[in-house]
Amino acid sequence: MFFSKKSSILGVDIGTADIKIAQITHTKNKPHLDTYGIVNLSYQLTSDENGIVVKTAAEVLKQLVEHAGVTTKRCMISLPNSAVFTSIIELPLMSDKDLNQAVQFEAKKYVPLPLSEIILSWSLVDQNPEAKTQSILLTAVPKHLRESYLQLFDLAGLQLEVIEIEALALIRSLVFDTKTNHVIIDIGAKSTGINFIKGGFLQLSRSLNIGGDTITDRIAQVLTISHARAEQFKKDFGVAGGGFIPEAVRPVLESIRTETKQLLTIYQARGVHVDQIVLVGGGAGLPGLVDFFSELGVPAVLGDPLSKLEYLPEVEAVVKRYALHLPVAIGLALNV
Repeated sequence: MFFSKKSSILGVDIGTADIKIAQITHTKNKPHLDTYGIVNLSYQLTSDENGIVVKTAAEVLKQLVEHAGVTTKRCMISLPNSAVFTSIIELPLMSDKDLNQAVQFEAKKYVPLPLSEIILSWSLVDQNPEAKTQSILLTAVPKHLRESYLQLFDLAGLQLEVIEIEALALIRSLVFDTKTNHVIIDIGAKSTGINFIKGGFLQLSRSLNIGGDTITDRIAQVLTISHARAEQFKKDFGVAGGGFIPEAVRPVLESIRTETKQLLTIYQARGVHVDQIVLVGGGAGLPGLVDFFSELGVPAVLGDPLSKLEYLPEVEAVVKRYALHLPVAIGLALNV
């Protein structure tokens, strides 16, 4: 970990198992990665009932920031896809005033909570002048969740400037050509996000309650071994080869691939060409995973958020080891 004395922005990604941070300085050339950090968080803010989790998480974040040598208080954060309601809605072209009212009305159809319990926001995705329609990204955040995050960052001594969904940060750190279309699959510890990106804009985001821990649990169950040994088996064998371990993990990965295939089928039926599947998250490092998803007929690659940044050459080997874990934190810090 390393740092810069210049004014910077800190991206904070609080996932289902870890807190990831990345501090970036925006220069005239490439943004500079000043420092980064990852620490385990064995509880989820979305399940907090009494504030104890928030206070504990704030202390963990505060210590991580100190140990990483973070030099800024300004931070951007993301909310987990699994806790946020997102949808793309089609509306006629209209004035901003009328559009705001229309979005409020349409939200009742898509959000399974009373409007009084959520914070609703929207952004323009696309316009079709010929059809006189526009696509709107609708985002609804439960108020109690937002308040938990505000309290957490206040306790951690950080200045919270932006809150956004994970998918937007992923686009910012992983999509280089906005003329192409992508499926970004973020395999976390306990959940997996599947995001369809058309021309640089989010079109659809789905969250599955399976992830790297699900694969480890499956291996431990099938082989009757400890969780620690199963984790090492997973890293060593992945889905490569034809041995027993691949067969143990394949059903879990098939669930993710089947969901991805359904999404591809929907958009390909509409004449939308998908150029690439991008794999990120701690669970994306499994040997053989790229080939496994390439079988869908779309080239699959491991995401590389570091390629948008410059950093000290002497830390390259270490920071690349954690690159798959950092796209959300990096994407947040790239938000200017």
